[in-house]
Amino acid sequence: MEAGAALQQTQGILVKDPVEISFRCLPLRSVPRLDIPVDASPSFRALAERIRHAIQRHGAHNTYYLYDARCTYHLTNDPALGMLTFRFEGTVLTDESDLKTVGAELDVSLAGETCDWLTEPIVTWFRETVHRAVMVEFDRYIAAGDLKRTIERLARFQEASDSQGGYLGMGL
Repeated sequence: MEAGAALQQTQGILVKDPVEISFRCLPLRSVPRLDIPVDASPSFRALAERIRHAIQRHGAHNTYYLYDARCTYHLTNDPALGMLTFRFEGTVLTDESDLKTVGAELDVSLAGETCDWLTEPIVTWFRETVHRAVMVEFDRYIAAGDLKRTIERLARFQEASDSQGGYLGMGL
């Protein structure tokens, strides 16, 4: 196989990409209101507060909130050894045309690891590297059309909500 292939086979062990990133994306321009429902659960309330803070800090145009997000680094060709997983959440900013990521303000924390040689300076370096990796992945997300589909889906939900007087059903 070529270097950089999505899957590599080494001594019969199949290893995925050296960096795996997953996230949920909320375009902040799709947030119609900043008030939080009085009956919101504590976890939803906390997320809504962080989103509200992101809008107040960065605005809603060309700004996206990433949450329920993970970045995993595979440092060896053995999936049971050399893995670092970070949780992250925060804001990604794009250029005026929504085609290129220009910044990321993320809260990053180590969530798990299988590296017995791990030291704090290495964790700090990888925590900082998550920002760069997320910016690259968000550009791939844009290029794949996922951002456009997300914005279109949220516009349909907003349209349906508006036509129903702001009510789409239980929990929405």
